[in-house]
Amino acid sequence: MYVYADNAATTAMSQTAIDAMLPYFNKIYGNPSSLHSVGQEAKEALDAARASVAKCLGCEPREITFTSGGSEADNQAIRSAAIFGARKGKKHIISTAFEHHAVLHTLQRLEKEGYEVTYLDVKEGHNITAQQVRDAIRPDTCLVTVMYANNEIGSVLPIAEIGAVCKQAGVLFHTDAVQAVGHLHINVKEQNIDMLSLSGHKFHGPKGVGALYARRGIPLTNLIDGGAQERGKRAGTENIAGVSGMAAAMVDACDHIDQNMPRVAAMRDRLIEGLSQIPHSALNGDAVNRLPGNVSFCFEGIEGEALLLLLDMHGVCASSGSACTSGSLDPSHVLLAIGRVHDVAHGSLRLSLCEYNTDEEVDHILKVVPEVVAYLRNMSPVWRDLQTGKREYIL
Repeated sequence: MYVYADNAATTAMSQTAIDAMLPYFNKIYGNPSSLHSVGQEAKEALDAARASVAKCLGCEPREITFTSGGSEADNQAIRSAAIFGARKGKKHIISTAFEHHAVLHTLQRLEKEGYEVTYLDVKEGHNITAQQVRDAIRPDTCLVTVMYANNEIGSVLPIAEIGAVCKQAGVLFHTDAVQAVGHLHINVKEQNIDMLSLSGHKFHGPKGVGALYARRGIPLTNLIDGGAQERGKRAGTENIAGVSGMAAAMVDACDHIDQNMPRVAAMRDRLIEGLSQIPHSALNGDAVNRLPGNVSFCFEGIEGEALLLLLDMHGVCASSGSACTSGSLDPSHVLLAIGRVHDVAHGSLRLSLCEYNTDEEVDHILKVVPEVVAYLRNMSPVWRDLQTGKREYIL
């Protein structure tokens, strides 16, 4: 049996998205900036995609800027808020210690440019609270940027509560919602979200296309200059096929959240219950406020890379954390941020499910993972030392 359980890294494109894209490769191929009829057909498609994305988020179409993905949207949102804040003498930003690197690396660059960043601690419950945000806000705070849901450990943050705190304090609020869109109910107006980033390939849309929601009145700083596309805020001829596929996938996902996510969450809970039976293991992430499809564990006495390779040989595609850092030998910054020590963090496994997965696949995972963990432990000198008492167990 072949089981794809790495949907947090990317998802298979839906037939809905594929069908939506096909006309724009060879039939409606005009440039939407062109005034002739062929170009205006493309512009109509662009406008329709923008309206669909906006409807899913509960905002206005003109508040949506199409990007190449979540990373670009994160960069533009954070840099825009930072520059806007600096004009008012505000150069303090609040974030968390377990953000995606698209956020963390942008913040680190801003720190080199004279900004100060407060990284909220996430050890307690593997999450943050709105009170932490409230306590961290200062008179010179220009932005709060916290992810909607963590890409590695699945913790869902209290976004509506944080949004209310930021609104009361008059501070801009951005959330990286790449892992949440299409899987959780989102309404940017009701949740007081000023800016939100998303990426199409996380909910069965195409890769290389995303969007930034920015509340009307927030001045965006260009990352790409050269043309008047996207209301002058993102130069480059628009990817009509890509945005059409993303919009179709997003509408499909949002329309079926209430149908799909409870079933996905039930499979997640079965996996968590089963894998918790493995001795000296620990669940990562908020046990209650959690993405429907995320299962993240650490297993003491093994190496995550060997675990992934052997699982692949047994027909299970999984990951140890973010696909964006898969080439790194360092332990996950997310796992270190929640308090896992290096030796334990190296033995991590992330399984991420979607509505395409089945109960039979969950059964296969529950059979294979304990066998592979036991096999690797039997080969491990570290595990032998733990069993003989030369080392103390951590988990």
